[in-house]
Amino acid sequence: MAIHKLDLGEFDEIDYYLFAIHTSLEDYRLAFFINQKLPVNLSKSENEIQITIKEGQTNFSRFYYNVQESSISWNLIQNKNEVLQFNKGITHNLFSNVTVEVATKVFLLPEFKKVDYFLKIEKNNDAMDISKIQLLLNTIDSISAVYIVETNKIKSKNNLIF
Repeated sequence: MAIHKLDLGEFDEIDYYLFAIHTSLEDYRLAFFINQKLPVNLSKSENEIQITIKEGQTNFSRFYYNVQESSISWNLIQNKNEVLQFNKGITHNLFSNVTVEVATKVFLLPEFKKVDYFLKIEKNNDAMDISKIQLLLNTIDSISAVYIVETNKIKSKNNLIF
């Protein structure tokens, strides 16, 4: 009888590039400017990325574009969002009937708290000119910084599976 072995290293293979983007732009404006600079047509995806933490549940906006011929998909993903909690006052005083709204910041990738958006480019073993993409993204006026994230520094890789 033949013995079959699975190498778990095959499942850890990273097949995407991840750009960190620092900007004060809203997500739809950033997608518009990226569409102008790069040969893509990012559009708002109905499938937002949902994260559940102990404080509650939140959704991160996502803009998506897929190139059928080359099997490359582009995702512009929001990194920062808030979870709203409503706490009812339990003390018996003048403010006992006051509902307090508490906002907690949530990050898609908590190890990159200063990053506003991520551009994830999933590829199909085709060579891409990543430095050219980075240069074109840096030409957008409202972007203060763009850099490639080393995938071995990402601790919460499961949040990028969608």
